[in-house]
Amino acid sequence: MIESLFRVVEKVNSSLNSFVWGTFGLILLLGTGLVCMVSLGAFQIRHGGHWWKNTFGSVKGEGRVINDAGAISQFRAFCTAMASTIGTGNIAGVSTAICIGGPGAVFWMWIAAILGMMIKFSENVLGIYYRRRNQEGAWSGGAMYYLEDGLGAKKSTKRLGKVLAVMFCVFTIFASFGIGNLGQINKITLNVHATFFEGIDMGTFAGASMVDLGIGVALMLAGAVIIMGGFRRLSYFSEKIIPVMSAVYIAGCLVVIIFHVKMLPAVAASIFRFALGPDALRGGAAGTAVQVAMNTIKSGCKRGVFSNEAGLGSSVMAHVNSCAREPVKQGLWGIAEVFLDTIVICTMTAFVVLSSGAIDLESGAVAAGTDDATLVAKVFGDTLGYPGEIFVVMAVTLFAFTTVVCWSYYGSKVVEYLFGVFWAKLYRVLFILIIVLGAVLEPSLAWDISDTFNGFMMIPNLVGILMLTPLVVRITRNYIDRRIRGRDTEPVLSYDRNIQEEAARVVKKGAY
Repeated sequence: MIESLFRVVEKVNSSLNSFVWGTFGLILLLGTGLVCMVSLGAFQIRHGGHWWKNTFGSVKGEGRVINDAGAISQFRAFCTAMASTIGTGNIAGVSTAICIGGPGAVFWMWIAAILGMMIKFSENVLGIYYRRRNQEGAWSGGAMYYLEDGLGAKKSTKRLGKVLAVMFCVFTIFASFGIGNLGQINKITLNVHATFFEGIDMGTFAGASMVDLGIGVALMLAGAVIIMGGFRRLSYFSEKIIPVMSAVYIAGCLVVIIFHVKMLPAVAASIFRFALGPDALRGGAAGTAVQVAMNTIKSGCKRGVFSNEAGLGSSVMAHVNSCAREPVKQGLWGIAEVFLDTIVICTMTAFVVLSSGAIDLESGAVAAGTDDATLVAKVFGDTLGYPGEIFVVMAVTLFAFTTVVCWSYYGSKVVEYLFGVFWAKLYRVLFILIIVLGAVLEPSLAWDISDTFNGFMMIPNLVGILMLTPLVVRITRNYIDRRIRGRDTEPVLSYDRNIQEEAARVVKKGAY
């Protein structure tokens, strides 16, 4: 019965996935990023020193200051957002992209990240600009608010804004069960099972492995402890674990890469050759060549979005809790988020995979018997022995687990927007229970479901960003005039007059 249900779900999902990640989805994603980048004058490149100084450079100073009783520090908001973006996409997702799209997929992950920096920047700017206080005095915001209040403020798009906001919320609910739950839990289960329970048969229940069920139940209980503790507990947990987790994983990757340092020139060459050179259009016929190239681009973009979430409008729901009064100030942390997630961590994983010998750097062929889900763990194991496998399993578990608990917050916020606080509480209970299902789903199905709802979720958000780009440009130019060029100009901080006046007083005193 369960297997029959999975077959039906797989068939329906395959059709939806082909639509949302076809030509339309890719053009919308890359096109929006290009429009944002051009409109904002390649802000992430031209003002690279500025955003670095005011993000990573402020971690021990201003970034940790809280000047708003109803908010959290800029750094904690960043860590909470990173908790959702740093997940299995940074490890298993990268190896999957390479196995499907070849070494060239890495290049397209970089392109998606460079453009995604400005999408994430725009999301955060709009998120802070359109946020408001809830009944408890805390900030509430997200894509649903800038879609409704941003587009809705214009007569020509008033109804469209509300429709897109509702669509975004509905897709986010489903995406939270995909990218934020099923896919993450499934990868944890696969790696834990392969490392600690390989060859052990404890029987089955309703067709599912008892080992996998046990792992699912353990993860469900651990998730319940944090999720039911509310946003404060979640953000505190994120701030403590994300910096350490990221640093340790990067260090581990560097150790493995050093062992294969002679392979680095060939690895780098293969990435560009398969993305841009003759190998990018390999194949016997023009149609086949184009299809292969499209698979490379699609794999890189999909896994890039899965990893850094640029375009989904998800992590902005964490960023709006920041005490920053400047929309652009939190936008800078959005750029830093994509940089750390994809340019640094995903690239580290990619170099580990490509230098391992599992991928033929000349033909792009995957070695027989290679499992993309556990490939990174195998590479670490082959290089560092059993401790290397344990290291990756722990990294996958922590990365994925933080993503799960953070996405429970995103899902609850959109449910609250649609139906109210009571239903948001029920959602959290359902979200926790669904964790067990993620442990027993087939790997490919769990991943494909995540891809599909990622795609549907980004459509209303990207349409909104495109239509609100002139506002993002106005807010950004205002910031540049005041903060970079030193001009005495009235700040543009909020759509709400009362919040604008309050924020302006704080900003004029020298606080952000």
